Amino acid sequence: MTQVPQIKVPATYMRGGTSKGVFFKLDELPERCREPGTARDKFLLRVIGSPDPYGAQIDGMGGATSSTSKTVILSKSTRPDHDVDYRFGQVSIDKPFVDWSGNCGNLTAAVGSFAISNGLVDAARIPDNGVCIVRIWQTQINKTIIAHVPITNGAVQETGDFELDGVTFPAAEVQIEFMDPADDGEDGGAMFPTGNLVDELEVPGVGTFKATMINAGIPTVFLNADEIGYTGTELRDAINSDAKALARFETIRAYGALRMGLIKDVAEAAQRQHTPKVAFVAPPKDYVASSGKAIKADDIDLNVRALSMGKLHHAMMGTAAVAIGTAAAIPGTLVNLAAGGGEREAVRFGHPSGSLRVGAAAALENGQWVVKKAIMSRSARVLMEGWVRVPGDAF
Repeated sequence: MTQVPQIKVPATYMRGGTSKGVFFKLDELPERCREPGTARDKFLLRVIGSPDPYGAQIDGMGGATSSTSKTVILSKSTRPDHDVDYRFGQVSIDKPFVDWSGNCGNLTAAVGSFAISNGLVDAARIPDNGVCIVRIWQTQINKTIIAHVPITNGAVQETGDFELDGVTFPAAEVQIEFMDPADDGEDGGAMFPTGNLVDELEVPGVGTFKATMINAGIPTVFLNADEIGYTGTELRDAINSDAKALARFETIRAYGALRMGLIKDVAEAAQRQHTPKVAFVAPPKDYVASSGKAIKADDIDLNVRALSMGKLHHAMMGTAAVAIGTAAAIPGTLVNLAAGGGEREAVRFGHPSGSLRVGAAAALENGQWVVKKAIMSRSARVLMEGWVRVPGDAF
């Protein structure tokens, strides 16, 4: 039997926010993987170590959670007034597919740093010291994202004293601006695809729930925690150890996707795990975060828990944080009401690992709600760089 040797491909393993992923430059991928398609998906699956029936991704770079089963492809931007084109692939852990239906807000924090360090930003735009403004075009949602990346002595500054709940060590702060975050990307659609701030979402076999369904940052279905039997202070094990609860959330997600027009049949949801997200909200309550940190109701505006790829997220997805900030800024949404109602331009919410502040300013224009941008701070750093290796016949 002829043995096919491994090939090696330049790659960088990075943390961005509360996620990790493998970053590639488009022109350094194997030639047949430089266009979207089966070869690219098979290559990325093998890099990450999926599909893995054991759910561990031992034979790849993945970390067996939705937060660590991620890939990013970057190239010099083809659009004027942008530096880098950014494409994100959420790799399924136990199934053979890569979901390209949405962005990753956490890894967005690492895009600017990678682009600067890998020659994707013109040298003339990088200061010797200060902040480099990286203009990112997110190709899946057709949106501009602005990263404010700190620079010291002409290089990306990764170390610092900015602390982010869900990340063990401090690092340099990277401010991210999501411009016009209402999603009109590959799926199209308005910020509120049903035309309502709150709907009655009927889920056969499960129940009927109040729901705010929003396209901002990432398509998200928000529910009230108490309507589905929760307090909003739950940690990961309370949800992820309950197979019946996870199945119920997946059913809610599927019918939410259908109602939002993201799919035409509920069966399609199984091949679209990345979007929409499902989250549940509650007024602020005291709780102890997974790190042991005490979160006081007086220090937050509301509690939010969100599921990603079928499991409760250990902190909060960056794109879901944009959805939270946007919905909180619009009076009458479930998120806004959980935070006390009224007009607001920023919200601090509790999540399983602690709390996070996100800002967004909303306005009613011609009878439609619009949000010009949402802002939050993250951090990022390179964990390892060099090459990933995969069998030459894997793709």
